Amino acid sequence: MKRDVHSGFLKLNGEEHETTLIAANNYANSLGRLGRFEEAKDLLRKTTPAARRALGESNLTTLRMRRKYAETLYKDPGATLDDLREAVTTFEDTERIARRVLGGAHPITKGIEGELRDARAALDARETPSGSK
Repeated sequence: MKRDVHSGFLKLNGEEHETTLIAANNYANSLGRLGRFEEAKDLLRKTTPAARRALGESNLTTLRMRRKYAETLYKDPGATLDDLREAVTTFEDTERIARRVLGGAHPITKGIEGELRDARAALDARETPSGSK
C-alpha cells in the first residue's frame, strides 16, 4: 500500500515534492521493518538526493530520510564493513545538522544520537576480532 501511495504522489507531484519524499521515506520504513533492506536502501539512494536538492540539508524530511538510510545500512544483517562505516558517517553528519537546527533536546536529535551509538557499536563489534577484547 505504501508503495502505491508513493507511486501516486510521484505521478501527481513529481520526485522533488515534499509529500512525495515523505511517502518515499514511509515506504522505505515499511520495507525495512519487513527485512527488505536492499529495496529500502535502493529507494533511499534514489530519493534522498532529491530531498537534499529540493528541501535542503536542514529540512526535517531530509533529516528523517538520511536517518532512515543510515539505519537501513547498519541494521541489515548482510551489512558490510563499508555499509557500517557509511552508516556511522551519515549519522554523524545528520546528528550535527539536527543539533544545529533543532537543538540537542529535540526528539529527532536524540533519536539520531541513539542510532549513532548503536551503529558505532555494530561497527566496533565487526572491526574488533572476537577474542581480542
